[in-house]
Amino acid sequence: MPDIIFPPNSFQLLEGNPFQSRNDVERAVATLAAPLEKYRSKDGARIRCGVGAAHFDQLSADLEGFSRLLWGLVPAQVGGADWINWEPISRGLASGTNPLHPEYWGAVPEKNQRLVELAAIGFALRLVPDRIWDPLSDETKRNVAQYLIAAHRLEYHNNNWKFFRLLLGMGMRAVGIDYDRNLDEQYEKDLETFYISDGWYSDGPIRRVDYYIPFAFHYYGLILAALQPNHLADKYTERARLIASDICRWFADDGAGLVFGRSLTYRCAPAGFFGALAFANVEALPWGVIKGHYLRHLRWWSSKQIANSDGVLSIGYAYPNLLMSESYNSPQSPYWAMKAFLPLALPSSHPFWSAEEIPCPAEPKPSVQLHPGFVISNPPGDAIALSSGQQCLQMRHGSEKYAKFTYSARYGFSIESDQVRFDEAVFDGMIGLSRDGKHFRVRETNEKAMIADGTIYSRWRPYADVTVHTWLYWDGPYHIRVHRIDTPRPLKTIEGGFAVLRDYTGNEVIKTDGVHASIETGTDVSAAVDLGSTVNRSGRIHHAPPNTNLVAAKTTLPQLTGEIPAGESILAGAFIAQMDRQAVKDALKSLPSRPDVSALERLMVEKGVNVSIMGNGAVL
Repeated sequence: MPDIIFPPNSFQLLEGNPFQSRNDVERAVATLAAPLEKYRSKDGARIRCGVGAAHFDQLSADLEGFSRLLWGLVPAQVGGADWINWEPISRGLASGTNPLHPEYWGAVPEKNQRLVELAAIGFALRLVPDRIWDPLSDETKRNVAQYLIAAHRLEYHNNNWKFFRLLLGMGMRAVGIDYDRNLDEQYEKDLETFYISDGWYSDGPIRRVDYYIPFAFHYYGLILAALQPNHLADKYTERARLIASDICRWFADDGAGLVFGRSLTYRCAPAGFFGALAFANVEALPWGVIKGHYLRHLRWWSSKQIANSDGVLSIGYAYPNLLMSESYNSPQSPYWAMKAFLPLALPSSHPFWSAEEIPCPAEPKPSVQLHPGFVISNPPGDAIALSSGQQCLQMRHGSEKYAKFTYSARYGFSIESDQVRFDEAVFDGMIGLSRDGKHFRVRETNEKAMIADGTIYSRWRPYADVTVHTWLYWDGPYHIRVHRIDTPRPLKTIEGGFAVLRDYTGNEVIKTDGVHASIETGTDVSAAVDLGSTVNRSGRIHHAPPNTNLVAAKTTLPQLTGEIPAGESILAGAFIAQMDRQAVKDALKSLPSRPDVSALERLMVEKGVNVSIMGNGAVL
C-alpha cells in the first residue's frame, strides 16, 4: 500500500542521485553536509545535531560534528568545488583550540575521542592549508599548534587509532609545526605488528577483522602513501593490491555491502577503500572494476532511509535504529560516511573517473578467506559469508555482530531485543540454546576455528559444561550447518535462517511441513530444512520483534526448533534465501544429502588450517 502521508523519498537523503559521475558524487557531499550547518555553533567550533549520548564527553562529540565533515569537504575542495564556505570552519579551528574561548574543545586526555577527530584536521592541514590555516593570525596559529602537539604526544588506543597520530603529524608537518617525529616512527612500528598476511590486518592484538581493515588500515595507509610517502609507502600500496579481490567479494552485485561487525552506522564508508585506491593511484584491479564497486555501493545507499526528518544522518543502518548502535556513537558519529568521498580530490581526467564502469562479475565459486574466517558466496543480489566467528565481547551486542554463522549483504543480521524471551528471539544465522525456556545463550567465543576445503569448523561453549562442534559449508545454493552438542542436561534449541522483509500485501506464502519451513514474499524466499538430526526438530515461521534487523524494520524468518537430551546430539540443517524466488523453489525440490559427521571430522584432522585471527590471544 502506498504511503499517502509522506512522499516516497522521505528520509532518503540521497534519493534521486544516480551516482553515475564525479559530479553526482560531489553533489552527494553537499547534500549530506548542508543539514548540519544550522547546528553549527556561533564561532564554528562545534556541531551538535542531537541530544543522545556516547560514552565520551559532550565536547568530544561536538568536535566530532566539526571534524567528520572534513573527510568529504576537503577532497571536494581539492577537486575544485566552489560551494564550500570555509570561513566558519577556519574560525571554528581557531575557537576550538583557544583555551580562553567559550567554544574551546577542552584539554585532550589520553585515549580520548578527540584524538580520533583531530586526524581529520591533520588531513585538512595537509591538503587545504590555504582554507583553514593561512587565514589565521600568528597568535591563533600558536594556539592551534600547541593544541595539536599536546594531543599528538598522548597515548592512543592499541588498534587502528595509531594511524590518527600519523595523520595528525602529517598535517602539522605540512604547515611547519615542529613536533616529535620519533613518536610517529614508534606507531608505524606498532601498526606493523597487526599485519597478518595477504593484505589483511587485525584491528589490534585481538580476534577481530572487520570493515576497519579496508576503511581504516588501508584507507589511512593509502592516504599516507600518497601524501607523505616514506619507507612504508610501498608496503601500504602492495597490501592494498593483495586484499582488493577479497574485499570485492564482500559486496553484492547491486552494491550492498556485507552487513557484519561494528560501526555500521557509518553507512557508505566502506566505499572509502575503493576511493582510497584511486586517491593513491593504485590500480589493484582494472579502474572500471574499482569504479563499479565504488559507485554501486553509493547507489545502494541512495534508496535507503538513512536520515532523520531534518536531513541529518541518523544512527542506524538502512533505517534509524539505536538498538544496533555502539556505545561510542553520538548523534554526530554517522558522518564518518564522508570517508567515502576521497576520490573527489582527483580530477575528472583521472582514469578512475574516466573509465567506464564495469558490472560486478558473476562469481561461481565461493571465496575462502582464511584470515577473517569467511567462506563467501555471491548469489544474485547478495554476498553471504559463512563465518568461523570472531570475538568482540566488549562491544554492545558483540555476539550478534561477530559470532553468527552467516552474514548477508541483502538480509543483514538481527540484534536480539530481549534477553529473557527465548521463544521470541530471532537467532537468524545462529542457534540459540536455553536451559529454562526463558534465558538463552549463543556463540560468543571460540576455543578453536579452522578451515579445510571451504568447510569451516569451530568449537565453542554456550555454557561452561556444554561443548558445541560446528561445521559450515556450501552445497550448491544452500549453506549447511552441522552441530555436535555435548551437554549434561536437556536444552531447548532454536536455529534461524535468513530474515526477510515482512510482506503486508497479502501475497506471503508460508509453508511448514514437519522439518521444513519457508516464507515467500513478493521479493524473496527464505527456507530452513532439517537434514536428519538425531533429535526431532520442527520448522516454523517466526515474525521477529520490530527494529531488530539492520536492513528491514520488520522481518519474518524460518526457524528450526527442538529439544536435545543430555548426552550427545547431532543437529543438521540446510538454509537458503535469495531474491530469485524461482531458483529457491527449484532448489527445494532437491535437498542436500545428510551430512557425514565422521567425514567432516576427518577433513579437519587431515587438512584443517587454523583461522588466522585465532592466533591473537586476547579474547575481549
